[in-house]
Amino acid sequence: MSFDSPYGTPAPQPDDRARGTRNRALAIGLSAAVVAGLVAFGSYVLLERSEANEKGPEGVAAQDAKGPGEHQHAEKGGADIAIKGLKSWDAAKLGRDHTSGPVDYPMRPPVGGDHNPTWMNCDGDVYERAVPDVNAVHSLEHGSVWVTYSGRAADADVRKLAARVGSTPFSMMSPYADQKGAIVLTAWGKQLTVDDAEDARVDRFFTQYVQGAQTPEPGAPCTGGLARAPR
Repeated sequence: MSFDSPYGTPAPQPDDRARGTRNRALAIGLSAAVVAGLVAFGSYVLLERSEANEKGPEGVAAQDAKGPGEHQHAEKGGADIAIKGLKSWDAAKLGRDHTSGPVDYPMRPPVGGDHNPTWMNCDGDVYERAVPDVNAVHSLEHGSVWVTYSGRAADADVRKLAARVGSTPFSMMSPYADQKGAIVLTAWGKQLTVDDAEDARVDRFFTQYVQGAQTPEPGAPCTGGLARAPR
């Protein structure tokens, strides 16, 4: 005996199938739009970061002060941009030969050039008397920062700088009577003049140039050289 419904089996409605197709298409379209938006936003962020990096740490162009007879340049990568007033010399024009005689340096304190075969110890050494330029330049070649001061430097600044140098390997300090500024910081091919030890550029100079990228002989020692300034 058959119990089939007298009304028969209802057939799928065309409207329901079309509505389902439209919903799936809408969902796919929305997903594609979201993905495209995320990609566009990521590209914008990367572009912004790239432009910021090209401008350097402070977002400004290099402003090195160029003095007469000095070969200066802004280094690639913006390494010098953050230190206003920094002077740079072309390392290719600084001699590196050893000599036992005197050397007539074109700048004082010297930033590089031919030098004595013996370096001044620069392992946080603080000298109370002036040191020979020819030995100090050899220390610069090893990656040392050389802090010098004239009679115009305040005693408090001298003490603070001495403490900084004394705790910093690959640095040294000595008086330098005939330099132009009160305090001068020198590395190989680099030099900065400041008026006092509180100047924020002092820390930046140490950070950048103690065994920095400018070092002609990275890994060379700062001990085993001349330990005392001659009388």
